[in-house]
Amino acid sequence: MPDKIIRATAANATIRAFAATTRDLVEDARTAHGLSPVATAALGRLLTAGAMMGLTLKNKKDLLTLTIRGDGPIGGLTVTADSLARVKGYALNPMVMLPAKTNLDISAPGKLDVGGAIGNGYLHVIKDMGLKKPYSGQVTLQSGEVAEDLTYYFAASEQTPSVVGLGVLFDKESLDIKCAGGFIIQLMPEVSDETIKRLEEKIVDFPSVTEILSQSADPIFLLNSLLGDMEGGKNRANVFDIAITDTVTPSFFCNCDKKRVEKALISIGNDELNQMIQDNETVEVKCHFCNRSYHFTNTELVDISLFR
Repeated sequence: MPDKIIRATAANATIRAFAATTRDLVEDARTAHGLSPVATAALGRLLTAGAMMGLTLKNKKDLLTLTIRGDGPIGGLTVTADSLARVKGYALNPMVMLPAKTNLDISAPGKLDVGGAIGNGYLHVIKDMGLKKPYSGQVTLQSGEVAEDLTYYFAASEQTPSVVGLGVLFDKESLDIKCAGGFIIQLMPEVSDETIKRLEEKIVDFPSVTEILSQSADPIFLLNSLLGDMEGGKNRANVFDIAITDTVTPSFFCNCDKKRVEKALISIGNDELNQMIQDNETVEVKCHFCNRSYHFTNTELVDISLFR
């Protein structure tokens, strides 16, 4: 099934929800950057979250940037997203290798150690919505597992009680990505105490994003597993009170091109650019976000230096 994000409401519109399947998107990122399994899991989670959060932007030119920096071996992650759920991103150390959590860790035996790869640090969120000053919020990482850190961010920086779940699951033999996706559930001010109680009960009993997506790679199935019967009904034909308001196809998308990279070369220091020209060799420049290579001949570098 192709990647999909659904946006919905539940409990008489007192809950806002997003659910996503992003297996192809995460695979595209892994292929572009040559990511190790733990780096794929870490960046895949943040890309999935970015795609869902991007849908809250109102205008086509609005941009969301999620940055995680930690003292773990992966160094950090950066993801940007737009209002069309197009995302791009990179890990500072894409080839980081860590052993999976051991069976001694009863909370997640055999699970990729994303928290260990990221370590202690911060999550920074920037929303550029065309205003004079972009919105900016920063919180201390709670676990480095990404979902828990975003849950804390929504509560601390946006004052929106939320639950975030994210996951990337590999086939143990082939190491192919079996499924990837996530959800964001947010409580609106009008939500009732009874609805909050029911949601808390469901979250406690909820197995994991990847366990649900392993059964069905459909975000509607994921959302039903979380929010079905929020008002206590029994097998109602309209899938309880969940109302789907939008369906979007997310993608790993980078808008880089040679002209944009050329502008970056124009902005570097004179000494560095002149050294490139003196070396008289073709220069390769890679885009951080998609790892695409661009080549500039010595003649092109000379032309660039003339426009500085």
